[in-house]
Amino acid sequence: MARWILHVDMDAFFASVEKVLDPALTGRPVIVCGPAEARGVVSAASYEARRYGVRSAMPTARAKRLCPEGVFLPARHAVYHQFSERVLAVLRRFTPLVEPSSIDEAYLDVSGCEGLFGDPLTLGRILKAAVRDETGLTCSVGVAPNRLLAKMASGLEKPDGLTLLRLEDVPRVLWPKPVDDLHGIGGRTAARLRAIGLVTIGDLARYPVGLLVREFGVGGRRLHEAANGQDDTPVLPAGQEAESRSVSHETTFARDTDDPDRLERTLLDLADRVARRLRSQGHRGRTVTVKIRRSDFTTATRSTTLSHPTDLAEDIYAAARRAFRVFWRPSVKVRLLGVAVSNLERDEETPGTLFDPAAKLRRVSRAVDRIRDRYGERSVTRARLLDGEEEPEG
Repeated sequence: MARWILHVDMDAFFASVEKVLDPALTGRPVIVCGPAEARGVVSAASYEARRYGVRSAMPTARAKRLCPEGVFLPARHAVYHQFSERVLAVLRRFTPLVEPSSIDEAYLDVSGCEGLFGDPLTLGRILKAAVRDETGLTCSVGVAPNRLLAKMASGLEKPDGLTLLRLEDVPRVLWPKPVDDLHGIGGRTAARLRAIGLVTIGDLARYPVGLLVREFGVGGRRLHEAANGQDDTPVLPAGQEAESRSVSHETTFARDTDDPDRLERTLLDLADRVARRLRSQGHRGRTVTVKIRRSDFTTATRSTTLSHPTDLAEDIYAAARRAFRVFWRPSVKVRLLGVAVSNLERDEETPGTLFDPAAKLRRVSRAVDRIRDRYGERSVTRARLLDGEEEPEG
């Protein structure tokens, strides 16, 4: 089943709510802000006001100089929260997997909803119309196979936009953009990237991942994955416990492969990365899932549940290897491999015996984590991973 995520971003939310409540404001530059004399700042600006250069977080005094004809209104947060709840109620009619990320944004996992609403773009159109009919507000919707791309897509055509962004569109659509435009990159990170010559998202996507890890530590690999449009973060409804989350890593090969040794080395590398993230987050997990995407782009997953929770690469790899061997055949070329651990629980350290092999492995693993934190991910590498041919793309 194809994965489809929608990111719904309300257009100039606070200002738009004010226009719904007072239709006389239609077409006028509306600016929701704090008082200039109290060093207030702009909370929201309508698109008419933005043409004057007014932006969120701008001092109110400056906004008044830029747009003297603007309608300046105090924020009414209780009213905006009421409208936000009305919007969320509409979204939840399409799928229970709705995760609000702010008062005016939400992610929806609509995978498998095609039978009810049609393809994801059609669903997006229906959703936008429902929000408009029931609240009077417009929203911009990004449609993509993951959260990152859905978020990027929703900002490509505003206001009232609907944009589909597939993984194969990333080089054409995102790579020419400044590296600052990549969701999740702040000002300091962007400055560090520019300092090493990475000016566009494409520059970041093509930069050797090993050098990024050396420069940024664990975050370097995540930067590289994001620039290549890769993200496996799940959509979780508000209030869902952290234990239902998963930790995962996946990689796309530069060339499709059916080499069993290379595939198993990759599984080991992925298990190692997942285990490291589990330890860094203070979790252990019971369910190990392997994801395989074949050269014809068909995707399959298999899961196995352990008798005990773990954060050790050895346990995760053994389970992943068993699951992988169940549904892979030697004649099948593989494009992508992924490993995930779910059914998480907090890591409650229990005392082990002197000769407990798991306790010894955990001590060694944490020592390796400390070395990698200081010197980079590849400063310590498993011997079996040293004889690999080429590093996968992602």
